[in-house]
Amino acid sequence: MISYLQIENLSKSFGDRMLFSDLTLGIYEGDKIGIVAKNGAGKSTLMRIIAGEEDYDGGRIVPRDGLRIGYLEQYPPYDPEKTILQNAMPAPSGHEDWNMEDRVRSLLSTFGLHDVDRPAGTLSGGQVKRMALARLILGEPDLLMLDEPTNHLDIEMIEWLEAYLSRSRITLLMVTHDRYFLDRVCNKIIEIDRERIYVYQGDYDYYLQKRQERHENESAELAKVKNLLRTELEWMRRQPQARGSKAKYRIDSFYDLEKRSRVNLSENQVSLGVKSSYIGNKIFEAKGVSKSFGDIRILRDWTYTFARYEKVGIVGPNGAGKSTFIKLLLGELQPDAGSFDIGQTVRWGYYSQEGMTGFDEKKKVIDAVREIAEEVRIDENTRLSASQFLSHFLFTPESQQKYIYKLSGGERRRLYLATVLMRNPNFLILDEPTNDLDIVTLTVLEDYLVNFKGCVIVVSHDRFFLDRIVDHLFIFKGDGVVKDFPGDYSTYRHCVKRQEAEQRRESASVSSRQEPKPQKQKTEGKPKLTFKEKREREELETRLPQLEEEKRRLEEEMSAGTLGHQAISEAAQRVRQLIDEIDEAEMRLLELMEKEGE
Repeated sequence: MISYLQIENLSKSFGDRMLFSDLTLGIYEGDKIGIVAKNGAGKSTLMRIIAGEEDYDGGRIVPRDGLRIGYLEQYPPYDPEKTILQNAMPAPSGHEDWNMEDRVRSLLSTFGLHDVDRPAGTLSGGQVKRMALARLILGEPDLLMLDEPTNHLDIEMIEWLEAYLSRSRITLLMVTHDRYFLDRVCNKIIEIDRERIYVYQGDYDYYLQKRQERHENESAELAKVKNLLRTELEWMRRQPQARGSKAKYRIDSFYDLEKRSRVNLSENQVSLGVKSSYIGNKIFEAKGVSKSFGDIRILRDWTYTFARYEKVGIVGPNGAGKSTFIKLLLGELQPDAGSFDIGQTVRWGYYSQEGMTGFDEKKKVIDAVREIAEEVRIDENTRLSASQFLSHFLFTPESQQKYIYKLSGGERRRLYLATVLMRNPNFLILDEPTNDLDIVTLTVLEDYLVNFKGCVIVVSHDRFFLDRIVDHLFIFKGDGVVKDFPGDYSTYRHCVKRQEAEQRRESASVSSRQEPKPQKQKTEGKPKLTFKEKREREELETRLPQLEEEKRRLEEEMSAGTLGHQAISEAAQRVRQLIDEIDEAEMRLLELMEKEGE
């Protein structure tokens, strides 16, 4: 293995708070590493240190001579006065590339940025991220470092980036909460936990299995430590006269045990025990709703009756009208035609990107929450004070006294989530709730929503989140068209890919039948299929049904409920492989069919 970068005994703290100590890690050519940890554990700090943008307390970082690092920050810097094209041009690499401008324009167009000569200051956050990604990719670094690359990107762009990184031979170090992205791109997972680093050689699914084993072993070890501590404590109390130099080793051992026993393996777990208020049978009805802004149509004669306990995901490209739809539903905007009829028992809970700015920065966390309510009703028999409620969202008594302007992005989102849920809503509308939340918080939020006795609408680009939460999808197609898909996001995407492949196959078949075939050019033009290609086509036509049958059989076994955890995990991984193999086989068969028709 070719070493790209070695980190030795690295330590970093902020005041008396240690992020990590004695962190040792090697990055090698071909590594695709995902970093996971709770918010505040030091993921982004570690990235900035490696990129040379932040100092550290101790240890050293040794890169390979001439190593070129490309670093994408969560909020990439750019010059708003320069054009999109100028900002996306990579720095010269020592030789002139006369085709670079054409390459930049082409990639920006792929990313949906067509008017590249307008000022970059007119771009949205997601468009800035695309512009920065284009600059990084075309700079062809040896080591690509990405800090939350999927934030503010729509799903199509996320899937493009996922496919590019999984196919590319580039070496990657990445922080992301997108679990499908981690599982499909990474071959190594690093976890920062309680100032230490744990390295797992495998994808995200493998990491989850091994992390569970580690926690079980730590729990068993902790139980032994506590038993031994009780024995030592009895000795310490019985033998005050033994506390001389001869027994010093045992006293030191006692205090070491005491420190180890204070480790709480379940620490930093968010607990969302808030229950929804009662919701009646009538939720809302949309009757012939239409909305446009000039020539841009958002909804066109849309009619729908929302059912009790329904959970819907909203997907579609940026600009298709998802956020406008929510504002119509909440009454913040009025439709051009039609109406919404909202049930009397509906109590909205709205988590939005804009809501993050509603806090008074000069207030303390506890004061901001007390302004909403001094206590929170969990159920008929349980009420929590504002301080007790905040503790469920990882705010210790000390951190509750922090001023809001000092909170990190993840802490702000946790606080905002707390203020939404403490009002006991029975209809939650969540607009991109996963941005800046760590995986631990996301998992518990998902568990809460799965068991939520109310209605949920989620706008999200997090495919894993959508798959866990929603019953069906509203697909915003553009030009006011909204399709209702009865299933989760992964099922929807698989159906779309199959439909696209079928359309390409039909198009190629029609084209081959309709195009005239000049008799004189039968042996003069491009050759048709070679003997080897004919054999390949025959093999593909035989192999495709076999792959489809294997996928169908595995999906039936997974849904039957007879497989164990390990078997389900292996089956799910094989299904993902089969989907990729089927797509590749269909594309290759289509190419051969098109060539045969020429």
